[in-house]
Amino acid sequence: MKLVLRGWVTGAMALGLAASAHGQTTPASKPTASAVSEVVVTASRANLLGVASTASQGSISRKEVELRPIFRIGQLYETIPGLVVTVHSGEGKANQYLLRGFNLDHGTDFASFIDDMSVNRPTNTHGQGYSDQNFLIPEVVGGIDYTKGPYYAAIGDFGAVGSAHVRLIDDLPAQVAARVGTLRDQDLFAGGTWHFDSDDRLWGAVDVAHLDGPWSPPSDFHKVDLMARFSHGDDADGFSLTGMYYNSAGKLETDQSVYAVEDGLIGRYGVLDPTDGSRSERYSLSGHYGATGQDWRLASNASVIHSTMTLWNDFTHYLFDPVNGDQEQQDETRDTFSGDVAFTLSHDFGSIRTQTTVGVQERYDSLYIDRRHTRDRTALKYCELPNPDGISATAYAAVGYACTADRVRLNDLGAYIQNTTYWTDWLRTVLGFREEDYQAADHSLTTGFQGSGSQTLPQPKGSLILGPWLKTELYVSAGRGFHSDDVRGVFGTAPLEGFPGTAGKTPFLAAATGEEIGLRSNLVPKVQMQVAVFQEDFQSELTYDQDEGEDTPSAPSRRQGIELSGQYHPFDWIELNTDLAFSKARYTASPAELADFNLGGPFIANAPTFIGSFGVLVDNLGPWFGGLQWRDLGPYPVVDGQPFPRDNGYSEVNLDVGYKVSAKLKLQVSVYNLLNEKADAAAYDYTSRLTPTAAPVNGLQVHPLEPISARLTVTALF
Repeated sequence: MKLVLRGWVTGAMALGLAASAHGQTTPASKPTASAVSEVVVTASRANLLGVASTASQGSISRKEVELRPIFRIGQLYETIPGLVVTVHSGEGKANQYLLRGFNLDHGTDFASFIDDMSVNRPTNTHGQGYSDQNFLIPEVVGGIDYTKGPYYAAIGDFGAVGSAHVRLIDDLPAQVAARVGTLRDQDLFAGGTWHFDSDDRLWGAVDVAHLDGPWSPPSDFHKVDLMARFSHGDDADGFSLTGMYYNSAGKLETDQSVYAVEDGLIGRYGVLDPTDGSRSERYSLSGHYGATGQDWRLASNASVIHSTMTLWNDFTHYLFDPVNGDQEQQDETRDTFSGDVAFTLSHDFGSIRTQTTVGVQERYDSLYIDRRHTRDRTALKYCELPNPDGISATAYAAVGYACTADRVRLNDLGAYIQNTTYWTDWLRTVLGFREEDYQAADHSLTTGFQGSGSQTLPQPKGSLILGPWLKTELYVSAGRGFHSDDVRGVFGTAPLEGFPGTAGKTPFLAAATGEEIGLRSNLVPKVQMQVAVFQEDFQSELTYDQDEGEDTPSAPSRRQGIELSGQYHPFDWIELNTDLAFSKARYTASPAELADFNLGGPFIANAPTFIGSFGVLVDNLGPWFGGLQWRDLGPYPVVDGQPFPRDNGYSEVNLDVGYKVSAKLKLQVSVYNLLNEKADAAAYDYTSRLTPTAAPVNGLQVHPLEPISARLTVTALF
């Protein structure tokens, strides 16, 4: 159950935390006689003692990805301690991320990368930092490297609270897997590797899936994923080229008013507007090149992505338009070009070992986004602008059926330097500095406005690490990060996308500062433990506006909390793990400033006070393998500014039991929501009008947790 990967202490090459320009913490080069050590990877997480720069970073192994019960691709990220990935509108869009007391919505401050390609979409038609993971196939995931907090020089936009880098495998065993589930879901996967010689290989994979879920009407969500990867050598000395294609469509189940269920208009899994839906397409090409010398290393990657998406959402139903309803269509077409390069130089000054990385990251986005007022997915010739009373709107003529339409250009150039120095065998420092240069241009096709602007943001970062003593290290970290804001709010080209006029101008980049004290220990035999106490302040919170179906900047905020994680391996065939995260979230603005944002107090909506999990992973127990995972999302307020009302969150138990019939055939039975918990996967509070003749009602709007379900998977290896 243990995999041993050889690397060197300062590099952590096995972890990928420095092997790529993204996620770089302690960059690597070839091992030297004075720098060789072992990094032991258990079934779940790598042992980073002597390697990590904070207590809250880590690396998830491929083994854990294989053993944990995962119903949807977003749950793959729940392997990260303290992270919940839930659903509030259905399968065809980005999930909702919650971490460290933050409701990160569709990805506002959680930077995710797949094969070093950024998944987050700035100035997205639906939500800033929008991160739809549906193009990823679990079978090709080689592991996940994650960070928390703004302490890492190679992490830029959206990474101030957390980041995740998904590594892809270089060798895919030939296989076919078929799944069928009780929620009318089917999935067929096939893939394998062609070896040209010992250095060159090509693998391909295809995944076709369909899901109805418990919803009425059925979701009828279907998707196709295609992937292929050619690689020569390895990450340190070699190159790879990866192509991906993704297409999906289906219905969406937005959050529904509890009054609609109580009044019998819909059932628990019903929807008021059955024409809500999604349609997405994405294709990409990405490449890596790495070269290593005796005391240096070069790591680089580049990618091009083309994506389109359309969402139809009806949150408030007949509130603003009692005749045709409030459904909106949001469209986006985007081309993204990015490239990263990092050069690392290692040197010894007597007994002092040091390593310095210089990196440059470039991302350019060209996109078209619009919003249309629709009924049954048919665009209308007029739009509705909500009035300040929140229960009425002013109609105005659409321009070519568009309420807003923008052509946007974004350029994010980040340059950084980071130095790791081992002063003694018990003291090391990690010091970094990043400078962001963000430029944007916006042409509104509905108003004729054309504007451009830029902002720079310096970001110092650093960590002091003491130890190990008694297999224990202490960490003190501080740093500055940021998230970008929707440029339509910066320029004022889209209503409600920026700060209220009384609160000042919306910045391109909203800064965040964080501090953390942590501990990592292997003192207890067969146990790995991590503890982190953190505080993080944001210049501007990003909150979701249901009326517009968009993220908008809000008041400054602060998070404080403590996280505890542990993994226990009593025997080679089993691991027990637990993650506990407690947090406190508050707006830090003055009462007058809160009033500018229409906030009556300091409480932050949808900010959970507790996230906990307990898991069991079993492998090679004779022919048996599998996992059990309990996850608890604690209570949170649902009205921004107020402590009440609150939603109680949810507790979910998922189970996966597998049996290896032979070396070529295995069976798995997965059960989700094993205890059939009846709770809300997501909850909000806002006003809606349920029918054209009903009065507006303010209250809880929820997306229910899905009921108990099961899947059978049959996998044949060749």
